[in-house]
Amino acid sequence: MRIGAHIERDDPLDSAAARGAEVAQFFLTDPQAWQDPAPRTDADAIKAADLQIYIHAPYRINVATLNNRIRVPSRKLLASHASGAAALGAGGLVVHGGHVDKGEDLATGVENWRKTFDYASRDGGFPLPILIENTAGGDNACARRLDALARLWDAIGDYDPGFCLDTCHAHAGGEELLGLVDRVKAITGRIDLVHANGSKDPFDSGRDRHDNLEAGTIEPELIVAVIRAAGAPVVVETPGGQAGQSADIAFLRSRLGRS
Repeated sequence: MRIGAHIERDDPLDSAAARGAEVAQFFLTDPQAWQDPAPRTDADAIKAADLQIYIHAPYRINVATLNNRIRVPSRKLLASHASGAAALGAGGLVVHGGHVDKGEDLATGVENWRKTFDYASRDGGFPLPILIENTAGGDNACARRLDALARLWDAIGDYDPGFCLDTCHAHAGGEELLGLVDRVKAITGRIDLVHANGSKDPFDSGRDRHDNLEAGTIEPELIVAVIRAAGAPVVVETPGGQAGQSADIAFLRSRLGRS
């Protein structure tokens, strides 16, 4: 079980080394922009490093939406970032589950996810695993509640998608962490990556505000229990920069018997 952090995209190797990270997750572009990634001059060094790499897709992507002015560019952006991630030897591309607007049928959003994988499969499929991440808020989200996640997996499971479990998102989204891994795996069959994050907000708040592991409203040992049960690589997306993330990595290693 390797442990690391979400780090700066400009110099991921040095940022990972400074944190003692064995896993590095980063964006390829501004996460709030509609921007295709450019080839990186450090691609060979990243691939050669003893570092497990994951790429996080831009927040703008929402392939579930009924708004085709967002959905169609989202599909294209997801494909371009998947190609950029594969060029770095990444283990997967993390993307939020997305949502439909108030009053719209979530079933249509789920069908839009199916079409996303279907269209990609016609071109040979995505070049690496697409890891759908559970989200914290929204009553019309495809991956906040486990009942919605089950509907999504019923539609896309044949395309063998991956899953990224975020502890802050689950807590804020109203899913108890105790026993969560078993409940998720009963739906998805897998957990490929864990985002180990504390939460600044209470249970079922719907608010996505990460906190450090020994702070916030989640009992730290519950996060450790999720990691043990998942048996997947771990990324902390916690505040405090290098110092805060290094402390969270050290905390996890001590609790997992890796110090």
